[in-house]
Amino acid sequence: MKGKKRLTIYIFIALVLGVAVGGFFPEIGAKTQFLATVFLNMIKMIIAPLLFATLVIGIAGHGDVKNIGKIGIKTIFYFEIITTIALFIGLVAGHIFQPGKGFIIDVSDVQLNMVKAMAESHHHETISEMLTTMVPTSIIDAMATGNLLQIVVFALFFAIAICAIKEKAKPFLDMLTSLSDIMFKFTELVMWFAPVGIFGAIASTVAHNGFQILGNYAKVIFALYAALAIFVFCVLIIACKICKVPFKGIISAISGPALLAFSTASSEAALPKAMEIMEKFGVPKNIVGFVMPTGYTFNLDGSTLYLALGVLFSTQIVGIDLSLQQQIFIMIALMLTSKGIAGIPRISLVVMAGTLSSFGYPIIGVAILLGIDQILDMGRTTVNLIGNCVATVVIAKWENDFDYSKMQIFINTERKKKALIKRFKARKEQKLNKI
Repeated sequence: MKGKKRLTIYIFIALVLGVAVGGFFPEIGAKTQFLATVFLNMIKMIIAPLLFATLVIGIAGHGDVKNIGKIGIKTIFYFEIITTIALFIGLVAGHIFQPGKGFIIDVSDVQLNMVKAMAESHHHETISEMLTTMVPTSIIDAMATGNLLQIVVFALFFAIAICAIKEKAKPFLDMLTSLSDIMFKFTELVMWFAPVGIFGAIASTVAHNGFQILGNYAKVIFALYAALAIFVFCVLIIACKICKVPFKGIISAISGPALLAFSTASSEAALPKAMEIMEKFGVPKNIVGFVMPTGYTFNLDGSTLYLALGVLFSTQIVGIDLSLQQQIFIMIALMLTSKGIAGIPRISLVVMAGTLSSFGYPIIGVAILLGIDQILDMGRTTVNLIGNCVATVVIAKWENDFDYSKMQIFINTERKKKALIKRFKARKEQKLNKI
């Protein structure tokens, strides 16, 4: 059995053990959060050098600087369309499921104080401020804080400079190629710690919330996950069909990173492996290197949908019926404020609280959502990852640069692996039956 399949099994085992320990031994489970933190820190130390090396090689290695501007415009255009659809689906789901209607308010003073602090904090207020923060004052600081967009901006200019001096930069480009190969291998090694990190994240979440929290918040949880499913089936699958790429193939390819994103509720944890897989799937290195990290600023489909649903939930529980005009204004505000929200803990709640506060609506709903934010975050983070992987395929197809033969080889290889595993299991069962 291949290492990848063994790792997936270990992750599933870690999930089950985490739920069991957190539910039946909450005192022990509550102390396991540090395992998740250690694993996520290991992932974070990979991202900056891997992203920088991959993007510079993707652009400078092909010497195609002019093309990156065209790719950038197409990417942002696609992101805006998809996130607008996500907002609309979140809004419709809020009206259909009405998760805030009849909800019994039970909020602690601690939660209310936390949300008040969130409402007073702003990650950026204007487009000009957002654009200003895109340009790093120090690449060292950008890498240290994990600001993906600033790393992308620096890497773009760095790649252009390499193309300008041509042969003189070849030794450094060769070094970056080696660095990229090393970091991908580094990623494989770190991924073996994933089951430990996932166990800590799940056990801690269940220990602090308990099984009963799922029943108390069932309507909200169901509404979000149903809306996310609608988005995946009605938007992402259609996008894949337009590109003539099997959605099942993408899901099968990124099943490992998707499970990791769901378990840890962290996009960063899944990013390095997802980038590696999408390259093998047929998307060029330069498109993967540009679209994936940019997507974690401009294309957070799951988080954007959640913001729309959360705003409606927050107004419904206090009996406010928003007019169509009010809803449109709020959606426009969310379209602007939801950009650049990746990488900050509970940032979706910060944006939601700030938006409600700016329109003069009560923020008590955000305090209620705070209690189950980890559970909701698991779903929206997974959809963020899937959405960005699909985005790389769409942009590659748009550029007529998607390698269908490479995709087919990848899919066939995965099918052969699954067939071999089934045969192995069948033979093992036959031997056990004979015994």
